[in-house]
Amino acid sequence: MSTTANDAGDTKEDIMTVTIEQRPEVHDGPPKLGPEELRAAQRRTLDSPRMKYGLLAKMMFLPVDLMYGKRGSYTKFAMLEIIARVPYQAWERMGYWALHRHRGTSTLAKRVVGRIVEARSDQDNEQFHLLIMQDLVQRGGHRQNWLLHRAAPWAISFFYYHVSWLLFLVKPELSYRLNAEFEDHAEHEYMNFVAENPELEFQPAPGTYAAEYGHYASVADLLRQIGHDERVHKLDSLANLPAPRFHQSRA
Repeated sequence: MSTTANDAGDTKEDIMTVTIEQRPEVHDGPPKLGPEELRAAQRRTLDSPRMKYGLLAKMMFLPVDLMYGKRGSYTKFAMLEIIARVPYQAWERMGYWALHRHRGTSTLAKRVVGRIVEARSDQDNEQFHLLIMQDLVQRGGHRQNWLLHRAAPWAISFFYYHVSWLLFLVKPELSYRLNAEFEDHAEHEYMNFVAENPELEFQPAPGTYAAEYGHYASVADLLRQIGHDERVHKLDSLANLPAPRFHQSRA
């Protein structure tokens, strides 16, 4: 005979608590920092040299600089955030393929699931970066045209996705290395932009996505947090280099 929640003396709240505790692994994403921590993170980035970018990374950075200028801007960042989601989407696809292939080996399948969860979480984080940038673009009245802000991002993303997917299939460490270079570039771009625009310290953060992304007193701190997120993504990719085939980088 089955036992109901009332028979066991459990309340609805008890059942809900058990359900939450038994959820599958959840990737927390990059940590949210306080104001002093964000300033320290910015100083650390500005004091650190950029990575030595390879040919593929340069092939993406060069047309972006030519079309949107070398200096940072909200419209340029919005474009970059469209592209930033791509490798995580490619890795998630490869993860599902590996999960189907190794579903009979529980230990390995669990590692693959962890990597899929991580890729989805990183996609979500980059998606909020894009939404925040688009919000700042609209609030600032910056114009975006179809060629530069729809067609060009799609073309570069198409290239980046297939390169990421193919590299992961052939030699996955190269895919992680390319993403680390892209994230290193984004990290420095955001932190440099804040340093070059001190007036951002006095502009209140809009808070449009505060419930999902966090509350920040100024646009400067909001952008510092995004820059720090990119640093975390970079470090995660670098941590995956020694064992790139679905070996979890997080404890």
